[in-house]
Amino acid sequence: MGRIWPNALALVLAAFFVFPVYWMFSTSFKPATEVLTKTPTFVFTPTFEHYGTATDVELFWTFVRNSVTVTVGAVLLALVVALAASFAIVRMRFRGRKGLVLAVMMAQLAPWEVMVIVMYLIARDAQVLNNIGFLTLVYFVMVLPFTIWTLKGFIAAVPKELEEAAMIDGCSRTQAFVRVIFPLLAPGLMSTSLFGFITAWNEFAMVLVVNKDPEAYTLPLWLTQFQTAFGNDWGATMAASSLFAVPVLLLFLFLQRRAVGGLSAGAVKG
Repeated sequence: MGRIWPNALALVLAAFFVFPVYWMFSTSFKPATEVLTKTPTFVFTPTFEHYGTATDVELFWTFVRNSVTVTVGAVLLALVVALAASFAIVRMRFRGRKGLVLAVMMAQLAPWEVMVIVMYLIARDAQVLNNIGFLTLVYFVMVLPFTIWTLKGFIAAVPKELEEAAMIDGCSRTQAFVRVIFPLLAPGLMSTSLFGFITAWNEFAMVLVVNKDPEAYTLPLWLTQFQTAFGNDWGATMAASSLFAVPVLLLFLFLQRRAVGGLSAGAVKG
């Protein structure tokens, strides 16, 4: 009986956060005449006309390619650099180590919006405005501090004795890391890459400033394309938002099942 109220509160909170998502998806399937009504409709005949409008936007597939390129590129670069940096922070002792940790934490806490003007000036002076490669590097810089900070905790959770045992058995430090430490970091790598993907995938302000050419737009800017002389086309906007959210939902469902499990289960030698 003592669990009824906490469970009821959890259901209420879940409904509060899930309802906007449900409303977005349901509106994307409503006929145009039922999108803007004084009385909300929950029962209707679904239609795909809004999805056709959303995907018929000029350069749609260019936006998709740009978003996938910059997001995947930024996440992979961040994982490679953060993995080496976090391992050095946790396992090695060197001058300036505490200062490096403090700098990473401050970079994570600082709002990335403060970099917008600086990044624009750098891109303008380097003549790399409307450049997908430069945008990938910008997203890499945005994702890196969080990736380092998170992977640091996962590496610290791996017993150092496992690495030492591998080195006693003849492995070098690099071999011990690749053969022993790296496989145990799979849950951390997956969860970290998920949050990095969400950050880069959803980013809007930076690409709006540094990429003015439609050929260099990403999907967040595609969501602003549905304005007509009569106002916003909310049906197409909700359809585009639904399509935009699907990759993140699928990635989460794919990684969630693989990010659960004991970090060191079965790793100790018998």
